[in-house]
Amino acid sequence: MANRLVPAALVALLVILHAQLWLGRGSVPGVARMTHELNAKKQTNLEAQLANERLASEVRDLKEGLEMVEEKARLELGMVKVNEIYVQMAK
Repeated sequence: MANRLVPAALVALLVILHAQLWLGRGSVPGVARMTHELNAKKQTNLEAQLANERLASEVRDLKEGLEMVEEKARLELGMVKVNEIYVQMAK
């Protein structure tokens, strides 16, 4: 009887551990899903960081020089200097 009880307990323990590996917390599919989510978040963070760097550069340009302000005024507001003629070309 004792000869059969030890192997049965070991097999039961092996089944429980194997079930935890595939179905439980920290399972192989769960880790794969989390890894995929992590990579997606890293990509989103990289895109946001690049956008932040572009905006910081634009703010720095606006603070340091009037050329950027003039360019923005010309493009967005249609600013024209004295003695200039505004010409708009249709594409």
